[in-house]
Amino acid sequence: MRKLFGTDGLRGVAGEPPLDPDTLYRLGFGLVSWLRGSGADEPVPRICIGRDTRESCEAIVARLADGIGESGGAAVDVEVLPTPALALLTRRDEFAAGLMVSASHNPFQDNGVKVFDGRGSKLPDDAEARLERLMDAAPPPRPEGPGHTAERQGRLRDEYLGFLESCLEGVRLEGARIVLDTAHGAATALAPRTFENAGASVVTIGNAPDGRNINDGLGSLHPEIVAAAVLEKRADLGFAFDGDADRCVAVSNSGRVLDGDFILYYLGRALKAAGRLPGSAVVSTVMSNLGLEKALEREGIRMHRAPVGDRYVLEEMLARGCRLGGEQSGHVILLDYAPTGDGLLTALTLARLWRCGAGDLDETLDAIPRFPQILRNVRVSAKPAIDSHPVLSDAVRRAERRLGPDGRIVVRYSGTEPKARVMIEGLEARSVEELADELVEVFRRELGVTDGG
Repeated sequence: MRKLFGTDGLRGVAGEPPLDPDTLYRLGFGLVSWLRGSGADEPVPRICIGRDTRESCEAIVARLADGIGESGGAAVDVEVLPTPALALLTRRDEFAAGLMVSASHNPFQDNGVKVFDGRGSKLPDDAEARLERLMDAAPPPRPEGPGHTAERQGRLRDEYLGFLESCLEGVRLEGARIVLDTAHGAATALAPRTFENAGASVVTIGNAPDGRNINDGLGSLHPEIVAAAVLEKRADLGFAFDGDADRCVAVSNSGRVLDGDFILYYLGRALKAAGRLPGSAVVSTVMSNLGLEKALEREGIRMHRAPVGDRYVLEEMLARGCRLGGEQSGHVILLDYAPTGDGLLTALTLARLWRCGAGDLDETLDAIPRFPQILRNVRVSAKPAIDSHPVLSDAVRRAERRLGPDGRIVVRYSGTEPKARVMIEGLEARSVEELADELVEVFRRELGVTDGG
């Protein structure tokens, strides 16, 4: 069992466990030990470290680098980069592993560390559990303070930009006006350059990071901001990213928000028409709307569901031979190009297909039925197994019986926060809301909740 790692690496308040200096040092030390135990043949394993724009990133990178160096590895600080860029560069530049310092869409007080292997893929659960054991066995840091620093290497941004340009497959975006919301995050410098290099006229918002404003009322969690800018600027498209730019939410020229479900449908339909969707199948998660599944069925495309988390989506894609997968939140994996969710790649691919005539965005959105769906977050003090908890499991079963065959209930714990997530979907909005209220109250009562999430 993992104690520190959640669904997306370590996550918490910067400076507090598991992001305290001692744990970060042990992570760097343990990672080198894990690499050697996994067959890494370099005498000095090289590990690249990227980060987003949070003010706490510099100190975290320093502690990771110290642990890496003390264990006999070499840390390379590639500075501010999107998470998918870090994953790509880990693979292409033959680093033994990569570490991304970011808390994704969370506020600036939070931070985290995502771990990638030499192929640019996130570690599976069993590898994270083994890494935790090696962290426990690591010696404490030197009392006199850090003895190792990371080599800085900022040139790798251009390599990532070249990769993105190649993914356009020769298509140009001249004449298109596009609004980009970079959430004051890791894509601040790269997103405008990417679209300008493709010939688009770019309007950028949320592009002045100060260490504390990342995700602050902007980005993929607040697509209404970029939607308003699209209407104001009379743009053709808009894209909003999260703090580390592995998510993308799009907006049509009429200001309608196009989430990850829409993007999967739009891309899946276009790729199938081009003969580039093996098995006529995609992978989504248990959170994707039932309407997406039914819309894909009409197009002859089967949708497989995975647990929430882009690495679980990738595992399902690899197991089923699928090349397209993603989450409602905007994580989209285009396996022909990269093994991780990449917000900039997703935005470019959607823009490329749109420019090539894949279909009007608003008309396509109208073709996807939307079942009423409610997602409630409940702050909890513990995370007991729901299926074996007598009260919680009984409440979920009773709600499922009342909902009937035309609905779904998904109840799970967040992997990065002390929260339970209750999702209910059905034919009638009022009954869905009532059931959600009832289940939320059960969780509050049983798990000692003090406030809502």
